[in-house]
Amino acid sequence: MTHSLAIALAQLNASVGGLAANCDAILAARAKAPEADLLVTPELSVVGYPPEDLVLKPALVAAAMERVQQLAAATADGGPALLVGAPIAEHGKLFNAMFLLDDGKIAGITRKHDLPNYGTFDEKRVFAAGPLPGPLVLRGTRIGVPICEDMWSPDVTECLAETGAEILIVPNGSPYEVGKDDRRLSLAVARVTETGLPLVYLNRVGGQDELVFDGASFIVNADRSLAVQLPDWDETVTTTHWTRHGLGHHWTCAQGPRAVLDEDPADIYHAMLVALRDYVNRNGFPGVVLGLSGGIDSALSAAVAVDALGADRVWCVMMPSPYTSQDSLEDAAECARLLGCRLDTVNIGPAMGAFAQMLGPLFEGRAADTTEENIQSRIRGLSLMALSNKFGPMLLTTGNKSEMSVGYATIYGDMAGGYSVLKDIYKTTVFKLCEWRNAHHPRLSIGPKGPVMPQRVIDKPPTAELRDNQKDQDSLPPYDLLDRILLGLVEHERAAAELVAEGIDAATVARIERLLNIAEYKRRQAPPGVKIGPRNFGRDRRYPITNAFRTA
Repeated sequence: MTHSLAIALAQLNASVGGLAANCDAILAARAKAPEADLLVTPELSVVGYPPEDLVLKPALVAAAMERVQQLAAATADGGPALLVGAPIAEHGKLFNAMFLLDDGKIAGITRKHDLPNYGTFDEKRVFAAGPLPGPLVLRGTRIGVPICEDMWSPDVTECLAETGAEILIVPNGSPYEVGKDDRRLSLAVARVTETGLPLVYLNRVGGQDELVFDGASFIVNADRSLAVQLPDWDETVTTTHWTRHGLGHHWTCAQGPRAVLDEDPADIYHAMLVALRDYVNRNGFPGVVLGLSGGIDSALSAAVAVDALGADRVWCVMMPSPYTSQDSLEDAAECARLLGCRLDTVNIGPAMGAFAQMLGPLFEGRAADTTEENIQSRIRGLSLMALSNKFGPMLLTTGNKSEMSVGYATIYGDMAGGYSVLKDIYKTTVFKLCEWRNAHHPRLSIGPKGPVMPQRVIDKPPTAELRDNQKDQDSLPPYDLLDRILLGLVEHERAAAELVAEGIDAATVARIERLLNIAEYKRRQAPPGVKIGPRNFGRDRRYPITNAFRTA
C-alpha cells in the first residue's frame, strides 16, 4: 500500500482553442515535476476554459480527444500521471470531463455533474450533466475529482466520500470576482468538514474575453487547516507532498508555500492588467491606441495599458476642442511623460466646423444641445478608429461603469473600440485605483515605478469638456451617491423603494433607474470589457432592450 504521494499542481493559462499550445504547456509543466506521482491541470485544460459554443464543433471535440491520447502516450515513460480536462462525446451527448492518464493509457474518466447555468455560466447550453461520480484509482489511491461547480454543493463530494475517495482534487475554471477568495475557501472547508477528506483546489489563470482567472489555488487538510496557498495571477507548477496515516486511509498534505494574495484594490488592478494583456496578445494586436483627455478615466486606462503591455505598445492621442482647458492639455502631457508612452495631438476643431457647416441648414432654428456634444465625441471616435485602421493597434475605450449605467457615453463615439478595462469599474473605484497606482507599483507591471498621473487628475471635478464650464455633477448626482444607487439597482437587483427607505431622495432614485433602463440599447453595442464585480453588463446581466417594467 502506498504511504506517500507527490501531487504537482499546474496553475496554467490555457488558450481557448489553442490545443497544441495547451498540451505543450501541460507537458512542460510535467517536466518541471519529475518526482511527482500526479500532475493536476485545470478544468478543460486541453481546449481552454470557457470554450462556449466552440465545443459544438465536432472537429474540435475530435481534435481534443486526439490530444488526450497523445498526452496519455507520454505517460508511458513511468513519470507523473496526468489529470487533464477535455470535452468528450458519448452516445450523442457532450460532457465536460477530466481524464486520468497513466502508464501510457487513459486510466479513468470522470464527467462534470453540476453544470453552472447562472451569471457568466451557461454550460447547460453545450454540455450534458454526468452521473454522480465514483473515485478514480491513482496507483493504489482512490482520488475523487469533483469538477469546479461540483464543489459548490455537497452532493458530488458526499457521493465520492461514500464510494471510497481518499483525497478530493477539484480542477477549476473559476473566474475572478471581487471577494471570491473567501467564498471559495469557505466552500472548500464546508466540503472537507462534511466528508472528512482533504481537498485540493486548482484554478486556472489568465484572461479570456470578458473573464479573467486569478488562480489562487490551495489545499485544505482534513482538519480544515490550510496547507498550501499558491499565488494569484501567476502561472506556476508546485509539487505537494502527502502522507498516509494509520489504517483508515487518512491523507495529510505537508505544509507548503503560503503565498499572500492581493487585497483590494490591488486585486482589481491586476485583474484589469491580466485581462487586457491576454486579450491584446492573443488576438494579435501590436498594441493599443486610446484618447488621453487629461481626465481620470483615460489616465487610468493608459496606466493599465502601459503596465500590461509596456510603454512602447501604447499610443495616446489628445484631441482638443475649443472647450478643452489648458489644465487638460497639461495633465494629458504629464500622464504620457510619467508613463513614457507616445502622445500625439489631433485638433478636432476643424472637423467640428465642417459638421456645423454640413448640418447647419438642417439644424437651423434649433438651439445647440447634446447633439453637438455627441458630434465631438464621434469625431474623436472616428479619428481614433482611423489610426487603428491605418496602423493596427486596437482602440481601447475609456468609459467607466457609472457612465455606462446611466447612458453618459456616446454610442459610436467614446464607446467605439475593441476592449474596455473600466467597463465593470464604478467611478468611485476609479478614484481608489488611481490613488493606489500612484502609490504602488503592481507586481505584474512592466510599466514604470512611481506616480503615473499628476494628482490634479484625481482631484479636479470630472468633466467631459463638451461645452463651456461643463462638470459631470451638473447633470448627475455626486458619484458616491450615484454609485450607491447603482450598486443597489444593478449588483443587488433592489427595488427603488428599498433605496428610498434608506434615505435616498425618491426623485433621484427614480431618475437614475429611468436612465439605467433606457441606456440598455447602448450597452448592448458596447465593446467587451473585463468582469470585476458580481453583475457585469453583458455576461451577467442580460436585460431586454425593450422593457416597460419599473420599480419607481
